[in-house]
Amino acid sequence: MGKIVADKKRYRAYKARKHALPDTYRRALDGTEHYVYYFASSDVDALMSLLENLADLFEQSSADGTTIADIVGDDPIEFAEEFLRSYPEASWITKARSQFRSEVDKAIAAQNEAGDHR
Repeated sequence: MGKIVADKKRYRAYKARKHALPDTYRRALDGTEHYVYYFASSDVDALMSLLENLADLFEQSSADGTTIADIVGDDPIEFAEEFLRSYPEASWITKARSQFRSEVDKAIAAQNEAGDHR
């Protein structure tokens, strides 16, 4: 089975899990997922791990009767961003920061080699 087919099966399984949640939990997970997509990288495995772990959290919380307010706390944005910080490879900003650091390091090295310290 090819990678693309495996990725699609994994995503469909995640979607099925999400749709099996009670409506209120599903809506909260939908909102979290939508927010996370703004920061998602092209690393499918990392993003799927993040989404699957979000599904785990919402499934377990639903089963335990934990309220959505108790899941996300006082600030849903901080909740989502904290979750994202746990998956740096799933965020495009991590890649952008790495590329930026690399370019600056190359410029510094080139300047030092040329003796150009203006």
